[in-house]
Amino acid sequence: MSAGSKAVILFDGVCNLCNTTVQMVIKNDPRAYFSFASLQSDAGKVLLHQHHIPFATEPESLVLIEKDKIWKYSSAALRIAKQLRSWHRFLYPLIFIPAFLRDAIYKFIARNRYRWWGKQESCWLPTPELKSRFL
Repeated sequence: MSAGSKAVILFDGVCNLCNTTVQMVIKNDPRAYFSFASLQSDAGKVLLHQHHIPFATEPESLVLIEKDKIWKYSSAALRIAKQLRSWHRFLYPLIFIPAFLRDAIYKFIARNRYRWWGKQESCWLPTPELKSRFL
């Protein structure tokens, strides 16, 4: 993790929706709370292994590692939103909706994300000024 960050977001590096989301998080995270790694990267695979999370060739969820706790699906997304300096933080109270309901919606979007937003041939690469935020 980078010195300023306190949490790591593992994301699907070939998913256009995921890459757009990472860019939005960076823009709304002025404290650099989050660092990032694609699930397909060596760093991402090491973190998955360290935390006993199976690697899926087509990931179904982003993964948030925060204070040695693992968050997936809607819980990860809402915990990320809570830290942002934008309107997204106001989504956090949705955490009180039972996870099985939130996750059903999350998984529906995840299953269709490549069809709706597309898929890249390779992982998105950060600009040089953002490289320090990526593992």
